[in-house]
Amino acid sequence: MSGRASPRVAVLMGGPSAEREVSLSSGRECAAALRGEGYTVIEVDAGADLADRLADLRADVAFNALHGRWGEDGCVQGLLEWVGQPYTHSGVLASALAMDKARSKAAYAAAGLPVAESRLACRAEVAARHVMPPPYVIKPNNEGSSVGIHIVPEGATAPPALGDDLPEILMVEAFAPGRELTVTVLGERPLTVTDIVTEGWYDWHAKYAPGGSRHVVPAEIPRAVFDACMDAALVAHRALGCRALSRTDFRWDESRGADGLILLETNTQPGMTPTSLTPEQGRACGIGFGALCAQLVEDASCGR
Repeated sequence: MSGRASPRVAVLMGGPSAEREVSLSSGRECAAALRGEGYTVIEVDAGADLADRLADLRADVAFNALHGRWGEDGCVQGLLEWVGQPYTHSGVLASALAMDKARSKAAYAAAGLPVAESRLACRAEVAARHVMPPPYVIKPNNEGSSVGIHIVPEGATAPPALGDDLPEILMVEAFAPGRELTVTVLGERPLTVTDIVTEGWYDWHAKYAPGGSRHVVPAEIPRAVFDACMDAALVAHRALGCRALSRTDFRWDESRGADGLILLETNTQPGMTPTSLTPEQGRACGIGFGALCAQLVEDASCGR
């Protein structure tokens, strides 16, 4: 997208998903960073009239700062392709594949990456009985940011009560013990490994509240495990067909060495809030937040 003095960038943010507030925070941060890089920026709270608004704005690039369903599951990407609007991050297929936990895990396994045992089951079955021996995790098959997750501990005599707000089909996954590790891939470059230290598990509060977690960047872990994370993140990025930016999350059972590494999921729209992991990894590698956002704008296209 180079060659124009001040490209117009529409930062898509907010939207109707369960991660709306996180997206608004990401969008504001990205908009400010892009203005600092010299772009003309319009902040767009994405709604049902998004196609009409984009037609009126005539932006050169749509910067996708949406999170969750509709924003990172291929829906908005399909709309942008339909109207011919160049956009950032991954395309329709990679976005849909990464958001569907069962299908992305199948892609990881086919690429030789380590994943936890899991199965899909209907909500009524999951609420009625243990569909696998505890400990295990119950999660929506197509949400992010720890939305709707329940951890069933070892020794639990019955599943937890599940609210009607959960989707009909859920993933039940064997609990992977250990430390939370994550790697951002920018372009085709894995940046570094972050060790996420929390009091409990890495839930919504730990991710987004100031002081909710402590990030050790780069992670102080054995070199073999560090390199395995970096390699696996790039393989996952490629296996899903991601573009421009992704972040892959792991659990690591340090008692098992490199064999204790499990890949959890890949985020095609990593958070860009003040407490987010991807901007922090960029800074650790000498890439300022403005430069990171500008690289995404310059990479924007259709047909992703």
